[in-house]
Amino acid sequence: MNLDFSAEPLFSWYVVLLLVSGLAMLGIGAVNSACLSAGWRVFNIIAGVGFIGYGVYLGFIFQGSEYIIFFKAFILPVVMIVNFVRSFAARRQAAKASQAPVPFAVYQAGLSTGAGPATPAGATEQTPAQPQPQA
Repeated sequence: MNLDFSAEPLFSWYVVLLLVSGLAMLGIGAVNSACLSAGWRVFNIIAGVGFIGYGVYLGFIFQGSEYIIFFKAFILPVVMIVNFVRSFAARRQAAKASQAPVPFAVYQAGLSTGAGPATPAGATEQTPAQPQPQA
């Protein structure tokens, strides 16, 4: 095992962050909450497997003296998590809007001031045609 926080703290933390990021991305991809499309979920799973694979390789298999640290790679999990949260919030807002009852003001806006029956908003009031006297 290559993790030694006292000898190589940067390397050890890098491996830990790779594994945590990979697990987070796998979790987001595996959750079927209807927030992400199938393409985004597959992308999350593939990227998560890649992160975990590189972390396991560096932490347990790697025997060399040089390695590459991709600090920019940690932007991807952040973007994926933000995308998941935005999608979840948008779906939740859409579901809430579709279940909302029609407000009372919509019905009141179309009420006539006369003693007759109320007319819903957007409808036109029609009066029956009065017979005209013929000359």
